[in-house]
Amino acid sequence: MLIRIAGLVPESFVDGDGIRLAVFMQGCLRRCEGCHNPDTHALDGGRLVDTAEIVAAMKRNPLLNGITLTGGEPLLQIDAAEELARAAKNFGLSVWLYTGYEFEDLPPNADALLANVDVMVDGAFVVALRDLNLQFRGSSNQRIIDVKKSRAQKKIVPWSDIGR
Repeated sequence: MLIRIAGLVPESFVDGDGIRLAVFMQGCLRRCEGCHNPDTHALDGGRLVDTAEIVAAMKRNPLLNGITLTGGEPLLQIDAAEELARAAKNFGLSVWLYTGYEFEDLPPNADALLANVDVMVDGAFVVALRDLNLQFRGSSNQRIIDVKKSRAQKKIVPWSDIGR
């Protein structure tokens, strides 16, 4: 399956817990003021790659703890995001998802993707709430959510790295 990406970071230490393959997906309609990745906004920007290339990169690196789907807005390419998340889980990797959507307002077609996501950082970046001291997020309105527990308990359960 083809996916439009802005780029890949083969070993990121800032886009989630551990060593991660960060997939910067191209395209975002929000265009948040102060966005960290404005080059990812154009829907026709970046480059097209086959998801098989990204899966191969996951498989090649035994140091990876997981992948991070970020952007841009990964939910604009939800089928490709789901394919990558499923492949990562098949390799025993964790999956982080960054989205401008709030957990409560995800589109109905996000269920297959969420079934393979461990942690979600949700919410649009708000420059007035920017806080450089926050771990794994840019503004205080954004939440780090344990997706598996939240889906099971039908309420937001914050992610915690305690005991991991």
